[in-house]
Amino acid sequence: MKETRQHVKKRGKTLIKEKKPLKKTEKRSDFTCAQCGKSLSCKKTLNYHMRIHTGEKPFTCSECGESFRYLLSLNKHKRTHTGETPFTCTQCGSSLNCKQNLEMHMRIHTGEKPFTCSQCGKSFSQASTRNRHMIIHNGEKTHECDQCGKAFLRASELKIHLRVHTKEKSYSCSVCQKSFKHLHTLRLHEKTHTGVREFMCFECEKTFITAIALKLHKKTHTEEKPYTCQHCDKRFKLPNTLKAHERIHTGEKPYMCSHCDKRFSQLSSLKSHEKIHTGEKPYKCLQCGKRFSWSVSLKIHEKVHTGEKPHKCLQCGKRFSWLVSLKSHEKVHTGEKPHKCLLCGKRFRRLGSLKIHKRIHTGEKPFKCSHCDKRFSHLESLKLHERIHTGERPYMCFQCKKTFGRLGQLKRHERIHTGEKPYKCSHCDKRFSRSESLKRHERIHTGEKPYKCSHCDKRFGRSENLKKHERIHTGEKPYMCFQCNKRFSQAWHLKKHEAIHTGEKPN
Repeated sequence: MKETRQHVKKRGKTLIKEKKPLKKTEKRSDFTCAQCGKSLSCKKTLNYHMRIHTGEKPFTCSECGESFRYLLSLNKHKRTHTGETPFTCTQCGSSLNCKQNLEMHMRIHTGEKPFTCSQCGKSFSQASTRNRHMIIHNGEKTHECDQCGKAFLRASELKIHLRVHTKEKSYSCSVCQKSFKHLHTLRLHEKTHTGVREFMCFECEKTFITAIALKLHKKTHTEEKPYTCQHCDKRFKLPNTLKAHERIHTGEKPYMCSHCDKRFSQLSSLKSHEKIHTGEKPYKCLQCGKRFSWSVSLKIHEKVHTGEKPHKCLQCGKRFSWLVSLKSHEKVHTGEKPHKCLLCGKRFRRLGSLKIHKRIHTGEKPFKCSHCDKRFSHLESLKLHERIHTGERPYMCFQCKKTFGRLGQLKRHERIHTGEKPYKCSHCDKRFSRSESLKRHERIHTGEKPYKCSHCDKRFGRSENLKKHERIHTGEKPYMCFQCNKRFSQAWHLKKHEAIHTGEKPN
């Protein structure tokens, strides 16, 4: 009987461990799996292997109840709860929770891709990635969803897909409690808290959270755009960007809101929209504690505290916190209105303004007040309305401490202190502090009378003059004398009448 020895290092000492020899009656061929014919090195390994066929998972996590075939797998899993990462990369300092993950991670630095596809010769850094890739050559989608009939190449893909129907979000962030459908999405999210960016571009030294983000970024250096739209010949760097673009031509909207049945062409648009219904506000300002539904809203808000306005208009010198705000403002000078309503022909400077305008034609009012059931066609109107209930006036004048419910009201008010009159008449050089005052004034020069009486076709330059005129037809008398209850259609008629009671001579 041949004996073998194994050298084992333990706390600085080298020990010699006797390996149990095979019995004379036992041969390696005796340890063959009866299910799949695989040959194993010993009986213990065969017993481990058989759990694949029997489905036996004797090791259970006491934290979450998940079961595993092997003790090693359970120990590795436990580190997801404890946060323990004992294996450190010597290249970039990243910490990982198991030796295998460290070995795979090191291939990022070495570029090693030891696993090759036998069909096309493509190489991969991980065996699992190679195995997933090889199913593409087979092409058979054997795993079908019993809810919607969609088929998948892999059982794991079907399992992930089913969460679309069940709305299951099993993975929660320990820092902010946000839940996710997929473990890898949680892992990526956690890096936003830790700030770990282990993937670096060697061209510009910019760092990224994921390998795919780095791969996409690298194409900005090459300017390579291999994917072409078959409808308009526009080119794209990524296949998914092309797919999203083509929905502009096809009108396809595959993503539907489960709350209001509204459909979207992009998944990101759906997720952004759903926050309107859920009220989720995961982004918090560290300065004042205010919360926001979207990260971009938080970034815009933070500049309120810093006062930063790096973008300057070359025409009038006005400064803006965001480049998009500057570009939108510049259209005031150029008069450019590239977005046209196909129903009435009205044009807009911003695409968002056109989308809001379209709701006039459709009558859509997706935003509902949580206090009084009143509905609105856009979110800003809802927010402004809700301040009637809450009494919130978040905008304060630093000159006189007066507060306002709307930012526009504060800006108009501040011009009282500054004397600023930014709106200039193109006909006579007269200046105004409000845009609507300029519009009314310019009608003196142009003779424009946009407000038409629905009763007699008479036209007016101001909406308030139309309202006054229409009372002739309707007989409406909204102004009442509190002395004798007599009513009047015009405010100046009431004032003239009140002089009878007071004895005052009207001007």
